[in-house]
Amino acid sequence: MEDKKSLMKEKIEILDRAARAYYRDAEEIMSNLEYDRLYDELLALEKETGIILAGSPTQKVGYEVLSNLPKERHLERMLSLDKTKDRQELAEWLGQQRGLLSWKLDGLTVVLTYENGRLSKALTRGNGDEGEVITNNARVFVNVPLEIPFKGKLTLRGEAVIKYSDFEKINASIGEADARYKNPRNLCSGSVRQLNNRITAERNVHFFAFSLVEADGIGFENSREQQMIWLGRQGFDTVEYHVVTSATVVPAVESFEKAIEKNDLPSDGLVLTLDDIAYSRSLGTTSKFPRDSIAFKWADQVAETTLEKIEWSASRTGLINPVAVFEPVELEGTTVSRASVHNISVMRELKLGIGDRITVYKANMIIPQIAENLTCSNSIRIPEVCPVCGHHTQVKNDNGVETLYCINPDCLAKQIKRLALFVSRDAMNIDGLSEATIEKLVEKGLIHRLSDLFRLERYREEITSMEGFGEKSFENLIASVEKAKNTTPERLLYSLGIPGIGAANARVIIRACGRSWDKAVSLTREQLTEIDGIGEIMAEAYVSYFSDEEKKREAQEVRSLVQLDESREETADFLAGLTFVITGALNHYANRDVLKTEIEKAGGKVAGSVSRKTSYLINNDLQSASGKNKKAKELGVAIINEDTIKNWLETGEVQNA
Repeated sequence: MEDKKSLMKEKIEILDRAARAYYRDAEEIMSNLEYDRLYDELLALEKETGIILAGSPTQKVGYEVLSNLPKERHLERMLSLDKTKDRQELAEWLGQQRGLLSWKLDGLTVVLTYENGRLSKALTRGNGDEGEVITNNARVFVNVPLEIPFKGKLTLRGEAVIKYSDFEKINASIGEADARYKNPRNLCSGSVRQLNNRITAERNVHFFAFSLVEADGIGFENSREQQMIWLGRQGFDTVEYHVVTSATVVPAVESFEKAIEKNDLPSDGLVLTLDDIAYSRSLGTTSKFPRDSIAFKWADQVAETTLEKIEWSASRTGLINPVAVFEPVELEGTTVSRASVHNISVMRELKLGIGDRITVYKANMIIPQIAENLTCSNSIRIPEVCPVCGHHTQVKNDNGVETLYCINPDCLAKQIKRLALFVSRDAMNIDGLSEATIEKLVEKGLIHRLSDLFRLERYREEITSMEGFGEKSFENLIASVEKAKNTTPERLLYSLGIPGIGAANARVIIRACGRSWDKAVSLTREQLTEIDGIGEIMAEAYVSYFSDEEKKREAQEVRSLVQLDESREETADFLAGLTFVITGALNHYANRDVLKTEIEKAGGKVAGSVSRKTSYLINNDLQSASGKNKKAKELGVAIINEDTIKNWLETGEVQNA
C-alpha cells in the first residue's frame, strides 16, 4: 500500500507541475497524451486503494489565481468535464435523452454578468471557486455585446478564443521567431488576463457562449437549445452545436471531425450536454464533474516509426531544444517526420536512443508528438557543446524541469535570430533574406554585425555561388538592401532587438521624442517611464542597451549607413473628429495596428468598441452577425469595408460611404 501511495504522490507532483505551467504560465512541459496517461493512472490508483490524497488533480478544477487582477468568488462552483474517446460511449451516455453536441473550444472560460441590460462583470474560471475580474478586458472583446435587450439579471458562460487566422497574423507581425506565440490558447490566456486592456483589444479576442447560468424571469421550455437560441437573439455568438439523440450522435461526431481542418476556432474536442434542464439538475454533480455533460476527445491516430536522430536546435535566447527526427509516417492525412521533445526532462523520461522504435501522434490532430518509446535504449547523450558555436553548454533545472542552454553571449545562433529580426518586415524590411539565408551568410563569415547587412554588395561572387542564389537573386537582394536604407526612426529602433521593445513600443517611444533619433537613444530611465505603456522593466532594458558601449557603437554604425526620415508623422486632418472601430479580418493591411496608425496619422481616432460616439465601423463582412455589427446597426453607425477606408486614406478625402 505504501508503494502505491508513494507512486500516487509522485504522479500528483508531476501533474501539478504540468498544470501550473499550462494554466498559469501558458507553457507546455509535457504532451497532452502524456498528461492524460498519468492522470488516468492516478485515477486508477485512487480507485484501487480507496485513497485520495489532498491536492490530487482529480479533485482540482482549473488553475490557481496568482495574477494581480482582482479576485471574486463564483456564485456556483465551475467544474471540469468527465471525458471519453469512445464514440459509442457517447450514445450510451445519452440514452433516451436529447443532447447538444458542440465544439469544446480551446481558450479561456469566462463568466459574464449583465444587469439592467449592460455588461456589469466578467470573471475568468480561475480555480473553479474563485476567478479573476476581467470586466474591462471583456469590454474590448471583438464580439461581446456591451448592452443587450434583456433588462433582468443574466449570467452566462462562454469561451474566450483567438482564431487561428488572427493568431497567424499576430505571429507574422513578430519578426523574432523565438518571441512568437506557441498556440492560440496560450496567446488568448495571456490576452484575456492583461492588466492593460489596450493589449487585449489588439489581440482580437472573440467570445462564444456555451451555457446560460441564470436569466431572471425567463422560461426556456425546459430546453438548453432554447437557451442558446435566446442568447443568440440577445446578440451573443454561441458555440456551434448539433441537436442529437443516441441514434444520431455518432454521425454528428463524424460531421465535426470532417470540419476540423477548416475550423478557424481552436478546439480540443467536443462537449455533449443534456437538453432537458430539469433532468440535468436532478442528476447533480460529483466533486469534480457535472453529471449532465461529458467531453469527447479525439482518439489520436498513432503510427509506429524509427527514431533516426535528435537534432539540437539553438535559439536566440540560448535555449537548445531537442527535436526528434524519425522515418516519415502518415498522420491525419499529412506526412510527419519531426516532433519537438520539449526539453531534456521529457527526453530522459522517454528514454530515447537512435534506432528506437517509437509511436507518434498529432496532439489534437495538429501538433506532432512522441507517444511512447517501445525500445527505451536511453542512449542519447546531452551535447556538452553548442551545435552552432562550439561553446560549452549548461543544463539548468527550473522547478524540476531540465533544459539545455548555450552560455556563450556571442553564439552565432543568437546572432542569426537577431539578424533575422533586423531584416524582418516591421524592422528594416530587407526582402530576400530568410533566416536560412542569413545562417548561410554567417557560416561563410560574410556577416558578423548588423551593419554588415548593408554591405552585401561586396560579396557578389560568394553569394551568387550559394545554392538557390544566382545573379538575378543577388541583384534583387541588393535592390532590397538599397531600398531599406531609406527608413524611419521607429523601424530602426525596433530592428535593434532591444528586449521588450516591439514594433508598437518603438513607435510610442519615437513619437514621444518628436521623431528625433538622437533624443530617443539618449532617454533616461525616468523619461522612459513617463511614456504611456513603457514600464520599469522595459525602461531598464532600454537604458542598459544604450549604456553598453559595444551595442551603442553597433547602433551608431547602422545609423550612419541609412537615410533616416525624422520628419513628423503626417498630420493631415481630413479624418479629424471621426472615431473608427475596426473588426474582423483585414486583406490590405498587415494587421489592425497598421490600419490604426494610418487612421491616426490622418487625424482620426480608433476605439475598441462601438458606441454612440463611433463614426464608422470598419468590417469586411458587412452582413456579419457579430456583436459589433449588431451594435452598429442598433445605433445607426455606418459600416464600411476595408477598401473604402483604404481609398479615403489614399485620396485624403472622405467620400460617400
